[in-house]
Amino acid sequence: MPEIHAILKKYWGYDTFRPLQEDIIHAVLEGEDVLALLPTGGGKSICFQVPALAKEGICIVITPLIALMQDQVEQLKKRGIKAVAINSGMNKREIDLNLDNCIYGDVKFLYVSPERLTTDLFKERALKMNISLIAVDEAHCISQWGYDFRPSYLDIVEFRRLIPDIPVIALTATATHEVREDIRNKLEFRNQGKLFEKSFARKNLSYSVRSVDDKEKKLISALKSVNGSAIVYVNTRKATKEIATLLYRNGMSAEFYHAGLRHEERSLKQQKWVQNKVRVMVATNAFGMGIDKPDVRFVIHMNLPMDLESYYQEAGRAGRDEKKAFALIILNKADILELKERVRLQHPSTEMLKRVYQSLANYYKLAVGSGGDINYDFDLHQFSENYKLNHLEVYNALKKLEDEELLQFNEGFYSPSRLSFVVDNKALYEFQIANAKYDPLIKAILRIYGGELFSNYLKISELQIAKFLQTDEPIIVSSLLKLDELGIISYEKQKDSPQVVFIEQRHAAENLPLNHSRLKQRSELAHAKMNAIIDYALDDKRCRTAQLLDYFGEHTYDECGVCDVCIAKKKKEHIHEQHQYHHQILAATESKSWVIDELLEQLNPKDKEEFLETIRQMVDTGELEYDEHWLLRKA
Repeated sequence: MPEIHAILKKYWGYDTFRPLQEDIIHAVLEGEDVLALLPTGGGKSICFQVPALAKEGICIVITPLIALMQDQVEQLKKRGIKAVAINSGMNKREIDLNLDNCIYGDVKFLYVSPERLTTDLFKERALKMNISLIAVDEAHCISQWGYDFRPSYLDIVEFRRLIPDIPVIALTATATHEVREDIRNKLEFRNQGKLFEKSFARKNLSYSVRSVDDKEKKLISALKSVNGSAIVYVNTRKATKEIATLLYRNGMSAEFYHAGLRHEERSLKQQKWVQNKVRVMVATNAFGMGIDKPDVRFVIHMNLPMDLESYYQEAGRAGRDEKKAFALIILNKADILELKERVRLQHPSTEMLKRVYQSLANYYKLAVGSGGDINYDFDLHQFSENYKLNHLEVYNALKKLEDEELLQFNEGFYSPSRLSFVVDNKALYEFQIANAKYDPLIKAILRIYGGELFSNYLKISELQIAKFLQTDEPIIVSSLLKLDELGIISYEKQKDSPQVVFIEQRHAAENLPLNHSRLKQRSELAHAKMNAIIDYALDDKRCRTAQLLDYFGEHTYDECGVCDVCIAKKKKEHIHEQHQYHHQILAATESKSWVIDELLEQLNPKDKEEFLETIRQMVDTGELEYDEHWLLRKA
């Protein structure tokens, strides 16, 4: 078995592990079930990737987010590690090919959504794989007490029972005590498994809440008071552009980011910010997941997040380099009412869910019993206008139908163009002889991308092929579509729009299988979590870090000393101390002059620097003076 430090050095270039990583890796290698709670930026991926590389066989990684799945696969490939993902944006042939490569090839990591585990095809192929480890990312999604519960996570245990001897590592950045217990129980950890938990306290991160009338003015002054890279979170796409424009007009370089932008535009903006060509990124919560930028100095929220879990994750993107950083919520009176309305809208009535579901079926002309596991491009605004529905109500209904696992709604979904040859070498050669007009295109594709196209789907660039053949991109796209139609290639054209997937075959809307008790429970939980973040924002008496730790079940009597509450308390104590020293000095100099050292010895102050500073101020204001022998006396 390769040595784990050698693996870390070879693929990541690090000489040492971060705190807890090595202990977690050893527990996994010893075959233990493991729950790892590591805050945002704590290096969770390495905890399963290193042991998987040290073991024979393949690691199955279960994650709910396609964007994160794609990002991790790309990161592994860049390090020379074979990894594939299976998601709803792929056709059946591509899924089939990827699964075969996991059985017969040397793939080390297979990323899948939890929904995929329950399909007969996946279960049948998985039993033929040499599986070494199951990694459950975003493990809090398995708990109904969690802020991002996904019912499909409950099916993971059924898959686990197919291969009961394979260890499981569950990873999350945020979990209350109830959620931790839920994760271990729902995944059927053997002997309760091993729990590794890094403190939720961030000693270098100063949390603050400022209640103001003019939020934009406060934002500008806050950003001017702290140097370095920053993220400003807002809750609408429109606000991202408005705030970025405001900052630009006030002399700060800023970009805006949301899921509605095209993939190339999002990537370019993100790259400029990561490379410090732009200082401030103004974004919705679509920004930040999977981004490795340790030198963020400031995260500012212009609106209250939905819950403390979201806030902790988003604020935690500041100061990952463990240098001083700041997290600020800018608040006004209207924000709490606005949050209550947002939470109300996030839990639409069953009538609204049925109406949106029926409208979608009409939109895509789906009969009852059709449409299972097929993805469709989706334009939220066009759909809403077609059916005279409110955009926000449609959005929230889609998210809720996704929670109920009746469909999948992927915002800002991006899938690059992919291609694979359907025929073998011999049949392809015969086709080229018989269809000379396609010969240059086929040769160009093989020249650029190689023979792996016969066994895999590869990402391609139509523009790159067009440049190679000195023609236009639309001509290449048209020819590729024709080759696909002729059965020579399988061509998946780039997608860059939101996607809706009917996970199950279409139901009759009146018989939509909604879990009414769970919907009610989720609504009640969301309101409880909303109240928790409102309490956090309004509580200016208790240390912010202590409040967060208490919420996550990590009770402490210590104070961080750097949040707004602690700093205000220090200032108050400082003023009280100054008053105390002021009275002591006046009383001592009433009838006697003093050498400073003797006065210090006589009064023996707790803070000598503060005591001497009080004397200096009293001399400056004329309350004290020095005589000709430099003795201190009352003026």
